[in-house]
Amino acid sequence: MRTFLVSYDLASPNHTPALVDEIMQLGQAWARPLDNVWYLRAEETQSEIEARLSRHLSGDDGLLIQEARGNAAFLNTGLRWFRPRVRDEAPDAGAGEGTNVITFPASAQPAQPMADARDEEPLLLRAAS
Repeated sequence: MRTFLVSYDLASPNHTPALVDEIMQLGQAWARPLDNVWYLRAEETQSEIEARLSRHLSGDDGLLIQEARGNAAFLNTGLRWFRPRVRDEAPDAGAGEGTNVITFPASAQPAQPMADARDEEPLLLRAAS
């Protein structure tokens, strides 16, 4: 599984709901640290992701898909990973089993690896200083 950075610039905000829904249906997990910036954990290739997302774009819209490796700095934002919603989710379920929230130990100190055991290199996250 790889982690991809997905970002877009839409000329028409009418495309936003369909594009967001498609991103959330891709892969095994996603995070949205900024309004038009997503992290996506997926087995799909960049070309496969582009093919699915470009169906929701016009000729004036921009799309960036990049495999993410190395460090990322966050300022005035955070990173919370989610997975596709569980259909028979219990209404009182907390984070973890039965929900779409993937817990992540946030730390503003040293970088924390955020990787699947099969990743060659982890995506390291740290708070900007």
